[in-house]
Amino acid sequence: MEQIFGVAALWLSLAIVSAVIAYHLGVSVALVEICVGVAAAALAGYVGQADALGSNLEWLRFLAASGAVLLTFLAGAELEPEVIKTKLKEVTVVGLIGFLAPFLGCAALARFVLEWDLRASLLCGVALSTTSMAVVYAVMLETGFNKTEFGKGILGACFINDLGTVIALGLIFAPFTYKTIIFVTVTGLFLTILPSASRLLTRIYGYRTAAIRAKWVMLVLFGLGALALWSGSEAVLPAYLAGMVLAEFSSNDAAWIRRFRTLTVGFLTPFYFIRAGTLVSLPALISAPIVFLLLLGGKVASKIFGLYPIIGLFRRKRDERWYYTLLMSTGLTFGTISALYGFSHNIVTREQYSFLVATVITSAVVPTLIAGIAFLPRHLLPDPRVRSETAAVENGLSEEG
Repeated sequence: MEQIFGVAALWLSLAIVSAVIAYHLGVSVALVEICVGVAAAALAGYVGQADALGSNLEWLRFLAASGAVLLTFLAGAELEPEVIKTKLKEVTVVGLIGFLAPFLGCAALARFVLEWDLRASLLCGVALSTTSMAVVYAVMLETGFNKTEFGKGILGACFINDLGTVIALGLIFAPFTYKTIIFVTVTGLFLTILPSASRLLTRIYGYRTAAIRAKWVMLVLFGLGALALWSGSEAVLPAYLAGMVLAEFSSNDAAWIRRFRTLTVGFLTPFYFIRAGTLVSLPALISAPIVFLLLLGGKVASKIFGLYPIIGLFRRKRDERWYYTLLMSTGLTFGTISALYGFSHNIVTREQYSFLVATVITSAVVPTLIAGIAFLPRHLLPDPRVRSETAAVENGLSEEG
């Protein structure tokens, strides 16, 4: 047990260091946590203690996965149905192009330039077609854009983009079985009754027992997540859908959602982001940097050339277009999931897996940094008081936390 506490303390110390660095640099703490994870893994490997971080310990993987699931739920809960209805055309078109352009471009790059086999090339296209809901939502929280129609549009487009990735991964590589039918049917039925069941539970018990709404939501997320994994899908997909159907329920009690956000961002997501950084194999990148640079350039370039003119149909100002495009160029959750799926099923080699994961993680950092430094649409930022409150929640300082 002392080892578990020791490893947990080590990782939380890395999270605190990341928060301090992010504050002084003025960048997203999620991005710094990824970079700190890369540096920590490299240092541990250099001193011959590669296993000291415990990145593959089962309990730590569970905390990291829980962080991704809860953060994805919160991202879905920010998407107010009425706002999305008014932006349905935008999020659908941008999301579909955001998936198709890098999928086709990166698959062609891997097949004809890097000379990977067909299955590995298709897996490359799937892994690099993603956008990062976790990173984008973390940035939306820190800037306050999650409260604006601009930010909600970006989150909606990210969902459509990643939905395309999940469907492609399933259709191309995962067998369609009776488990898939059961997962889709049960999830659809449960999400249909979820809002009314949640309101009933809250009305009877919500203010009389200790945090029953948080327990209820986590029960739903873990239950649907287990069903998704059993069927061959991923736990974050039903989490996002659950967040969307509970968006109105969540918005009716700001204090509850703030407490839930504090739990997620203050404790769980550092394990997810730091662990994502530890997955990068620097020796593999150093041995063949051209492959990594080609994949990174292919992902970002295909996203930009595919999305920038399309986003221009909906956002006229230059900084809005570039900010939107660059955030859509990020990747993390579904990208690493897809790469790991390919490696676990012998679709890609260990070296190819390292290149894909490194590309995905780097794409979470570089475009977001450029977007925040050079193209932040300050005229769309919400009232400073809203941003201050959001920042307080992010750092676990709200009174309700």
